[in-house]
Amino acid sequence: MKKKLRVGIAGAGSISLGTAAFLSKNGYIPTIWSPSGRGTKGLKQGIIVEGVLGFKFDCKIAESAKDLINNNEIIIIAIPGYGHKVVMDEISLYIQQHQHVIISSHLSLGAIYLSELLNKKNIKIPITAWGSTIVTGRRIKENVVKINTIRESVDLCTVPECDSDFALDICQKLFGKRFKIRDGLLAISLSNLNPQNHLGIALGNITRMENGEVWSQGKNVTPKIGSLLEKLDLERLMIAKELGVKVKTIFDHFHLSFHIPKASIYEMNQNMHKKGNGGVGPNTAESRYVIEDIPYGVQFTIFLGRLVNKPAFLHESGLAIFSAMYSRNFEKENELLNALDPKLLNIQNLQHASRTGILK
Repeated sequence: MKKKLRVGIAGAGSISLGTAAFLSKNGYIPTIWSPSGRGTKGLKQGIIVEGVLGFKFDCKIAESAKDLINNNEIIIIAIPGYGHKVVMDEISLYIQQHQHVIISSHLSLGAIYLSELLNKKNIKIPITAWGSTIVTGRRIKENVVKINTIRESVDLCTVPECDSDFALDICQKLFGKRFKIRDGLLAISLSNLNPQNHLGIALGNITRMENGEVWSQGKNVTPKIGSLLEKLDLERLMIAKELGVKVKTIFDHFHLSFHIPKASIYEMNQNMHKKGNGGVGPNTAESRYVIEDIPYGVQFTIFLGRLVNKPAFLHESGLAIFSAMYSRNFEKENELLNALDPKLLNIQNLQHASRTGILK
């Protein structure tokens, strides 16, 4: 009998636990590592899954990054974008030639950053970037996660590009045939719709978040918020077209992620709400909708727009408004971009790096 792949997950939030649940349902025993150490407290008694999956499963707990890397062939990074650099710095110390890293989901140029860290050690491994998470959900209690949906289609690419078929096979073994290969990291970065969508949703509901209210996200994508999301999407699609990469539209995204017929974004979200999978909006102003998605997603779309002379004015306005509300300069908080040599960040170099993982 062929030995099953050993899979370790860096992160212990809702997406990490939801991904671990999906792996368990498919017959794997995942290992979870909490970088802070807080996220795995209470998990040794088992994880209860609610929502579209309903069962209880056991996982292994890694006590350190070294423990996680040394005992698993596949490493999935499933943490908010503001934690990617710190985790990549740590796991890069232990990664060996036989391993494979999956970033769920990819933001900015994280795969290039990790690839360059490993290249300094003369280690070249497949690094796979997903355009979105494979599940959506929320951690309800210490050991309870609710999965709202399992995505039918997830975009991915792998650096170096020559490992794409191998990486696709691994992802399908773990999660089934739901993946579509996109043309490089720039396409994947522009395939992640969470930043633009969360920008519009948070902008229209910031007082609910700040007051800690319990509110339906789908219901509160009103006609005007829906219109804003559609206009934000046009900016992203314009940049993708200029770069010559194909990406899903916002209508494709909601249709494939939440299994609803295509209509206006307002109508699709109302449909989701009626079906009970519209989700609950954030109940804190410190939500990843802002702290992660503005600097690591929205800012990167702005960055690409400026490079190809297609400025994303709505994205830029949203970033400026949130920076004013939070008294922070979110444009300067993208640690992954800040860590790369700005002299190398031109279109030609990025297009080369998006396939090879090496920025030069």
